[in-house]
Formats: sequence, C-alpha cells, structure tokens
Amino acid sequence: MQNFGRSRSQSRAARTTTMAGMDYPDSKRKGNFVGKVFLAAALTTLCIIMIKRSPSLNSPSPFAVLEPGVTHVLVTGGAGYIGSHAALRLLKDNYRVTIVDNLSRGNMGAIKVLQDLFPEPGRLQFIYADLGDQNSVSKIFLENKFNAVIHFAAVAYVGESTMDPLKYYHNITSNTLLVLESMAKHNVKTLIYSSTCATYGEPEKMPITEETQQVPINPYGKAKKMAEDIILDFSKNSDMAVMILRYFNVIGSDPEGRLGEAPRPELREQGRISGACFDAARGIIPGLKVKGTDYKTADGTCVRDYIDVTDLVDAHVKALEKAQSSRVGIYNVGTGKGSSVKEFVEACKKATGVDIKVDFLPRRPGDYAEVYSDPTKIKRELDWSAKHTDLQQSLKTAWKWQKSHRDGYGVSNAII
Repeated sequence: MQNFGRSRSQSRAARTTTMAGMDYPDSKRKGNFVGKVFLAAALTTLCIIMIKRSPSLNSPSPFAVLEPGVTHVLVTGGAGYIGSHAALRLLKDNYRVTIVDNLSRGNMGAIKVLQDLFPEPGRLQFIYADLGDQNSVSKIFLENKFNAVIHFAAVAYVGESTMDPLKYYHNITSNTLLVLESMAKHNVKTLIYSSTCATYGEPEKMPITEETQQVPINPYGKAKKMAEDIILDFSKNSDMAVMILRYFNVIGSDPEGRLGEAPRPELREQGRISGACFDAARGIIPGLKVKGTDYKTADGTCVRDYIDVTDLVDAHVKALEKAQSSRVGIYNVGTGKGSSVKEFVEACKKATGVDIKVDFLPRRPGDYAEVYSDPTKIKRELDWSAKHTDLQQSLKTAWKWQKSHRDGYGVSNAII
C-alpha cells in the first residue's frame, strides 16, 4: 500500500502549505493573532467597566429619582405668563422644577431667565412637548419622578374660544385628561389645577363664592368646567390630593423685573386688557378698544376682580403646602372687590403716564357684566389673602418691565 503522507519526522508545525496562491500561516503567526484578539477583548472589557463606573454616565438624572427632603413639581405651561412666575417662586422656595411647554403661548425667553437664575444641577429642567400628544405625556412621566403637578397649560382667551371652540375643548379638557391618566398610572399623588372664574358664567348674585352655581357661557369656561368635572369624578375613588383654584383677572409682574407678560403679537386682539393698555401706551397700537358700554354696571363697562400675579402664585404655593391625601379643595382666588374697565383704563393711564386714546365698541361675544370673588374660604382654610390690591401699583410694576422689554423677551421660541 502506498504511503501518500509525508514522513512523520517532518514536524506538522513547520509546514507551510500553499494553495491557489494563498499562504496559510504557521503556528507562530496564528499564536500572535490570537494573542492580539485576546488583548483587544481585554481592553474593550476594561473600557466598558470604566464607563459604567463613571458617575456622569452611571448616575441617574436627579429628576428621575425621588429624593428625600426634595419636592419635585411638574409645572405645565411653565413658559407662560403665570406659569413662569410660579416656577420662579417654586425655585426660590427650593423646590425641584420640571417645566413642560410647547411654546404655542409661552416664551423661551422666560425659560432662559429661569435657567440663568438657577443653573445648579437638579434644580430646573425644561421639556419641549405638547400635552395633547399621549406618547409624549407618557414618556415624561415614565422618565421623571414627580411629587406633584401644577397644571397651568391652557389656551385662555374668551373671545378666541367663541371663534374656535374645538381648540379649547382639545387643549383644556382633553389635555387635562391625559395628564390625570399619567399621574394615576405613575402614582403622582398631588394635583394643583389652574381653573378660572369663567366656570361660574354670569351669576345673579355677587360676590361669587365656591358654592355659586357653575353655568359657564363661553367655550373657555365650559372646557375648564369639564376638566374640573373629570378631576372631581376621578378623585371620588382615589387617594390623590387635589386643589382647584378658580382665579380671576390676572395683572402685574415680578416685582424684581425678571419676568413679565409677553403675548404673541398675533394674539393681541384676544389678550388681557392690561396688555392692550401697555401696547397703546407704547404706541404699538393706536389706542385701546373697550368693548361694551351698556352693561348693567355703574359706568356701563364690565366689572372684574383683578388679582396680582405675585398673589396668585402665592396661592398656588399655599395650596401645594396644604394639599391632603384623599381630599379636594376648591378655592376662589381674588381680591374680593371689582373694578370697572373704565376704572382700569384710568389706573393704567396714571401708571404709564400716557393719555391713552380709547375707542368704545359694541360688546364682545361671551363676556359677562360683573364678576368678583368672595375670598373668605381661602383665607380661612389656607391662610391666604391678596396683598397687592392697589390696581395702579400692580400696573406700574408691570409697566416697568414692559418699557424695558419692548420686544418681549427678545428670544426666539425655536428649539434647537
């Protein structure tokens, strides 16, 4: 039998076989290759261990954990006029704050002011999101741990609500439902709901108490009442602490001049009377349009209860502090006295030093003649009362910010 093998005296390790122009390495080369692979694997493993041990990459965000002694509050609509002032107060009081806003009515400039004032890690974060997007809302609650929610986010112009009611039912009622569902799912136990006196409509008797029947007469008030009803129905079988604040007409600004009211130019026609007065005083618009002079009031113009934003924010903080599990508190937030539109305009003229031109026009749909609060209950139960009750002084404070911010915050709302 023929032996087709090589002599066994020739070591296999020493062989080099060539086939089709390719050399197969010998054992020394193979050993070096394996060694290099092993070394690379070892270095990779070491790098992974070091990365995992790095505090900056391994530690969770402070907003994603509940920290003893720290109350983390979600402020929806925190880039807006009232919401930004509330966030400022909460941060000053050492709360941890997350602001969620889609900037449709809010200002990125207000966010930047707050970020500059409180740059420390774990104090403030801003999330650009739409509360009408269920996936976004779910993600916010999944990735963050909140102790409480103060729900400001809402479109809030009576006139606009009569022209585009569906926007208001979506933005106010539907969005509140999504927030409440996520709170329940993620075990967030405290809700402070920003409501409005518009839920009362036009009561026959003044002042308005919390027992006054709610008969709203415009989509804004109706949408807010629907949201309240959802919250109240849910609370009947929940241990959530709920505070509903129905407040009146908001004026003023941060006394230290850091924040103010800067509505979008295209919404000036729908905005608050204070904004219109300031625009007229600065010459942005030719004059002030007073809609309705035939109401059953002393001078024929509407009567409203004007509450300073600083006082309003204080009421929200008191409500947060006093909220109790399985209990619902409903409070009117106002001064307890009304001022007519004509009286308001005169106060604005004095505060600005400008003789504002006034045009008197027919009534605006959805308005009511006279609304002012009885704040007895909130004084008794939360020990809160309005301190800034001088209408002219509140307007003077706001005017100071307006003069120095002719273009609002002067910051684009574009998110990069």
